[in-house]
Amino acid sequence: MESTRPIRALVRGLDALTVLNSRDGVTVSEVARHILLPRTTVYRILETLREAGFAFRDGRDERYRLTNLVRRLSGGFHDERWVSQIAKPCIDELCRDILWPVSLATLSGLSMVLREATDHDTPLAFERFSAGFRVPLLGSSAGLAYLAFCARSERDNLLDRLAQSNKSADKAARAPREELRRLLATIEAEGYATHTATRHLTEETSLSVPVMVGQELFAVLSIRHAGSGLQPKTAIERFLPKLRHSAGKLVQSVMELKNQADSTAESMPGAAA
Repeated sequence: MESTRPIRALVRGLDALTVLNSRDGVTVSEVARHILLPRTTVYRILETLREAGFAFRDGRDERYRLTNLVRRLSGGFHDERWVSQIAKPCIDELCRDILWPVSLATLSGLSMVLREATDHDTPLAFERFSAGFRVPLLGSSAGLAYLAFCARSERDNLLDRLAQSNKSADKAARAPREELRRLLATIEAEGYATHTATRHLTEETSLSVPVMVGQELFAVLSIRHAGSGLQPKTAIERFLPKLRHSAGKLVQSVMELKNQADSTAESMPGAAA
């Protein structure tokens, strides 16, 4: 019979996560006092949570805080339902309208992962990507849009982690950041990001907009088109309004789903009056 003894390291990590969730920033010493472990052990736990993307160390006060990734854990079921039942029909409709491939991506670790894509539904895709395909944060319009519109503390944490990477796509994070900050500020001000890559000797340009639910960055919506066939200004004029319209529909659907979840929770037995 297999052992059912708990994995102590996992239990300790969850204990630390619970402390982080109860406060707006904690030090190593504060967590150590709460979960009764040595500071060296707690430091390793917190750094593991940071490396996994669930926490970050705020450079302003050296306290550890949770990232948005933790909040997504609680909404996982609704998130999957939203992607399959609402987001997919929306991006399918946009693809039929513009013909070029459309995708929806969210952050996963230090890259963006496609949650849905229409590459297999259009003949205009140079390469056919499917759900689960990953693109780099600094080497894609989806990633640049995410960095531009996520919370500043999360952005700084992601850039710090990217700077430690040896991947060529993350080279910009290892250079002095002033130019990168200016680029992200421009993207934030204009409300969209673009990126051009060469695929099979053909230039392909992507255009991305954020799906913002209130102040929370929920996902990034993107299209890809031939870079040589359309001038950048023409492509933006043609596609950006449609992209923003679809993003607005996605925001509305997320809000409706959240309201439904809140109503269900309030109607459950034992809910506070």
